[in-house]
Amino acid sequence: MGVVSAAKVFETLQVRFNQEICFIQIHRPEANNTINDRLIEELTEVLDLCEEEIRIVVLEGSPEVFCFGADFKEIQRSFESTDASAELDPQPMYDLWLRLAFGPYITVAHVRGQANAGGIGFVAACDVVVCEEKATFSLSELLFGLMPACVLPFLIRRMGFARANYMTLMTEPVAAKTAHEWGLVDDLAADSANLLRKKLLRLRRLSKAGVRRYKRYMSTLDDTLLGSKPKALEANREVFSDRNNLEKIARYVKTGQFPWEGA
Repeated sequence: MGVVSAAKVFETLQVRFNQEICFIQIHRPEANNTINDRLIEELTEVLDLCEEEIRIVVLEGSPEVFCFGADFKEIQRSFESTDASAELDPQPMYDLWLRLAFGPYITVAHVRGQANAGGIGFVAACDVVVCEEKATFSLSELLFGLMPACVLPFLIRRMGFARANYMTLMTEPVAAKTAHEWGLVDDLAADSANLLRKKLLRLRRLSKAGVRRYKRYMSTLDDTLLGSKPKALEANREVFSDRNNLEKIARYVKTGQFPWEGA
């Protein structure tokens, strides 16, 4: 497989290719596997490498945290910098999730530990979701006056409006068993690594041409993600340009206090 040099090193990912499968591990242990611009850039770069030959893309995190959403420390630093007016651009992240949903490969999310906020976007965008029985799923954005604007089109597509609305409003973690019942997760097991292995044994029987053709066809049957994109980006920019919300995030980073705590 000549898609990538074995010597290629990424800052935010650990990537390995095994014949027709690309394994991508989100690897920002110092930042709780949160999302920053570099992570989005590198994931996009890896997916570029997968276009022609890779049949299956497996997205994983650490055993403790799959992905915990936006990097609040980076948002706090940007807010308190001299260029505090700089606008966060959600489009690269949304476009990345579109590629997970419609790219010419089968995307598999393997979730262990916590998946929160933007991490749910990665989960909901994938074709297949498997997790360990101890995994949890949550949308915490409203606690800070934010909303999962870009996540919701993908989440609604996967498990319906009512459940996505409930997760958003309640902000509390949902257990793996419940996530499975709601349709966010396709299968779960105590040993999720072994479960993933079994799924990959089945999926690798599919041809690249067949997968490419199927994913292209599926993208024509459902235009909700593309149709929702302008509204999702607008709503995301609105909440992340609200100084009151940014002040809540900065205070949380510095003190550990949630918006409803203290003065």
